[in-house]
Amino acid sequence: MVVEQQKLSVSNVMKVGDRVRVKESVVVYHHPEHRGQAFDLKGTEGEISAIVTQWQGRPVSANLPVLVQFSKKFKAHLREGELEII
Repeated sequence: MVVEQQKLSVSNVMKVGDRVRVKESVVVYHHPEHRGQAFDLKGTEGEISAIVTQWQGRPVSANLPVLVQFSKKFKAHLREGELEII
């Protein structure tokens, strides 16, 4: 079964390998340099490493479908509306 990206609320504009910047305030608690503390990602730049539309071969509608690699040790799942392409 093939599920179109539009049905899973992911646009065709962003793709793996794009450089992106976080344009909204997004607070995370799993940043390796600030573990357990609030860290705001606004203005941080990274690269899209995956767009989650499938899990174990089955289609999913992920709440945070865009996986962004910010550094060697830090990745985060974000919404498309929280990012802008550089």
